[in-house]
Amino acid sequence: MPRSTRDADVSHDLRKAIQRTGYYPDVVADGVFSAAGGEEVVSYFVHHETTFDHEEVRRHLTALLLTPTRLVIAHTDEHPGDDLLPEPYTSTTTEAVTLTSIRTVVVTRMVANPTKGVAPPAEAVLTIGWGGVGRLDLEPAACSDPSCDADHGYTGTLAGDDYTLRVSAAAEGADAVAGLLAFAEALSARTRG
Repeated sequence: MPRSTRDADVSHDLRKAIQRTGYYPDVVADGVFSAAGGEEVVSYFVHHETTFDHEEVRRHLTALLLTPTRLVIAHTDEHPGDDLLPEPYTSTTTEAVTLTSIRTVVVTRMVANPTKGVAPPAEAVLTIGWGGVGRLDLEPAACSDPSCDADHGYTGTLAGDDYTLRVSAAAEGADAVAGLLAFAEALSARTRG
């Protein structure tokens, strides 16, 4: 799953992690390493999940990798044949974000039974923001007078939400949660300003 060694190239370990998923490893590795652009990989996290699309079961793989200068996010999905490609196919989408562009690294840890002290988190959520995607949530504004029927306009929030990944010990295992947290720590260390 995840590995991070300060300033050591872990590309070989990343390739092995992709291979272990058994999910089109050559295709996934080709997309991931092409997006890395020849840079060394200093940390990574590989997340393989099953998705349900109506009556079909499909798989999805996300690879997060950290280079000395960029965060690379790669998603590979499988698809049944269609009008354009009659054979089943995969699609790999990659996004490379310069580390200097990253504005926020938000980590949420869920720990069960906190009264018993520190324990490994049961879940972790990593949200990374760099301003590429924003979400505007609007709702009608109101006042505290329950009989008021005046139009008070709208109120809302603008939130950056470029990428979010949730990992659960119940679904993916405790190692996956620890791995996501290790990747988040490595990313945070490289984006501190």
